[in-house]
Amino acid sequence: MNNILKPESSKYSFSMMILSVFAVLLLVSCVNESNSDKKHLVFKYNEHKNIGSLDPAFAKDNADIWAINQLFNGLVQMDENLNVQPCIATDWTISEDALTYSFTLRNDVQFHNHELFGTDSTRIVKASDFVYSFNRLLDKKIASPGSWTLNKVEDFKAVNDTLFQIRLKQAFPAFLGLLTMKYCSVVPKEIVEHYSTDFRSHPIGTGPFKLKRWEENLKLVFRKNNFYFETDSKGEQLPYLEAVAITFLPDKQSEFLQFAQGNIDFVSGLDASYKDEILTASGNLRPLYENDVNMIRGPYLNTEYLAFFMESDLPELQSDILRKAINYGFDRQKMMTYLRNGIGIPANGGFIPKGLPGYDDSIGFSFQPEKAKQLVQQFKTETGIASPEITITTTSNYLSFCEYIQRELQKIGIVVNIDVIPPATLKDAKANGKLDMFRASWVADYPDAENYLSLYYSKNFAPNGPNYTHFKSELFDQWYEDAFTITDTKERELLYTKMDSLVMAKTPVVPLFYDEVVRFTRKSVSGLGINPINLLDLKRVKKN
Repeated sequence: MNNILKPESSKYSFSMMILSVFAVLLLVSCVNESNSDKKHLVFKYNEHKNIGSLDPAFAKDNADIWAINQLFNGLVQMDENLNVQPCIATDWTISEDALTYSFTLRNDVQFHNHELFGTDSTRIVKASDFVYSFNRLLDKKIASPGSWTLNKVEDFKAVNDTLFQIRLKQAFPAFLGLLTMKYCSVVPKEIVEHYSTDFRSHPIGTGPFKLKRWEENLKLVFRKNNFYFETDSKGEQLPYLEAVAITFLPDKQSEFLQFAQGNIDFVSGLDASYKDEILTASGNLRPLYENDVNMIRGPYLNTEYLAFFMESDLPELQSDILRKAINYGFDRQKMMTYLRNGIGIPANGGFIPKGLPGYDDSIGFSFQPEKAKQLVQQFKTETGIASPEITITTTSNYLSFCEYIQRELQKIGIVVNIDVIPPATLKDAKANGKLDMFRASWVADYPDAENYLSLYYSKNFAPNGPNYTHFKSELFDQWYEDAFTITDTKERELLYTKMDSLVMAKTPVVPLFYDEVVRFTRKSVSGLGINPINLLDLKRVKKN
């Protein structure tokens, strides 16, 4: 994602350099084995995290989602401004009670070629394919992590080949946005059932690219789908690129070196290992890169925060006075300048990030050290605890942030310990209420503030939901449930802000910053764009 990671080493491994160069040479030769004149039409990027599956039913990690987005389509898609646009569905209607959605499908969308389709080696997508795909998503034997996307769905059916209908259990204003997730992509029954679990490495979709070659953890190559159904504004068929080549260098510093040498076309995010190399302290490109590199940045629906477990036995964490002192006790703007080179927005608002309707920059906490000291003193007087002490649990990637907060809070009279544990251990511990205070982030699953507020609904207590703090408020719960019945967009946004304000007043969390999407590309690349959900869309990318 776009988070600063602590570098594993300040030195670039010679063996890693040899491996990376070898991998890139293999990729290029694979992609261009018969099309050397089209070499400039290959878009190359690196994933430092291995791809687990190319099956959209398992599109839960960013690396997987980016790859799957090139291979599969759904009913609808999101544009760069978070507006829901047609995809395989040309249009749709919503019933007056907001429970029934009727989608009219295109009749010219073909699956990628495969011999199992018979004589024509392909076939047209029908409404029955969405029935199969959605049922598969719900199948407990498949155990898709995306099954929750259909939690509010009562049933669905193919009225005919080009009309697909979904009926909800209750009105859900964010439902169309939820359908843009890659989980809801269409897949062909005959191919999936032939490969079974191996469909993960034999994906057949409808997307702008199709799988050419995958050597896991080494290289992944997609080739242009010559029968893709979408066109640009001038009627020219998409995609423009001939191929996409992905390498798997686990080290971010190695990845950046490959980018600097022109071996890959794109780097996402700002890593501590190279942030000062490419950016000034104010967040601008350094002169060395101005002529060869473009930087694109914009809001990202990701809130980085510290969380308190509200059922903790520790008096420090039971006290809203001390929790407020922590929120007032450090300078978020200074933190962003020194640790992120100005990339990211200090979280002086609530939990809803900037860029989403419902965000309000007046409901959070600013840096007020004297007020923080007064609150700490009040806590000491009321409890008799002379030296309040807290422990922040984090991963090594965020150690620099926690160390900064540690230094700042010690200035106001709070002793801060830092416990660094592996990501998997932290994930399990926070889900099971074993951590009193921990660093976390929430990236939007779909672009609606309800997604963020669901972390404070009492019926979502972890491990059965995302309420990791075990925050509970009857008033909040009532407002949360009311929001589903409000069809007026502005009215619902106002209620979202009230809910966020209530959460901040009770301080179960310490918002740190709202992230930004940052992308670096070669000057030869155009049309990449940017979006607040950080989805990689390559169908309109061109290379000179």
